[in-house]
This record gives sequence, structure tokens and C-alpha cells, in this order.
Amino acid sequence: MWVKDLKAARSLERLGNVHYISKRLNYVYLYIDGKMADQLIKRIEQLPWVNRVEPSQRRSLSMDFRQQICPDI
Repeated sequence: MWVKDLKAARSLERLGNVHYISKRLNYVYLYIDGKMADQLIKRIEQLPWVNRVEPSQRRSLSMDFRQQICPDI
């Protein structure tokens, strides 16, 4: 998520695991429970110091690397 205020971003620790805070680009990596993700994203987007929330695209990526490693298979 992209934030306006990094000091306020530290309060996100009560919602999930803050993995990384970028001081230069003003973004935060926050890991949250997948079951409650939709509710928490709506709640986080309403915070005044949050610009934008971008969910991870990992679930939509193909994790099958067999063709890239061994194209003959």
C-alpha cells in the first residue's frame, strides 16, 4: 500500500504483519490473513494517510516452472 505518512503507517502492525516500510518511496508491505483480506482492505483504504492499496498478484501467477527449466519435457 502507498502511504502519505510513514509514522502513521507503523500503526498498521495491529492489522497484520508489517514486512517492509520504504522510506524513500512511501510504501508498506503488509501481510494479512487471507480470509479477512477483503474486510481489512476496505478498512485500510478508509484511513486518511493511505493513498492506495494494491493486493498481491501472486495467486494469479503461474508457479509451474518446469517448461522454463527443461523445455523438452
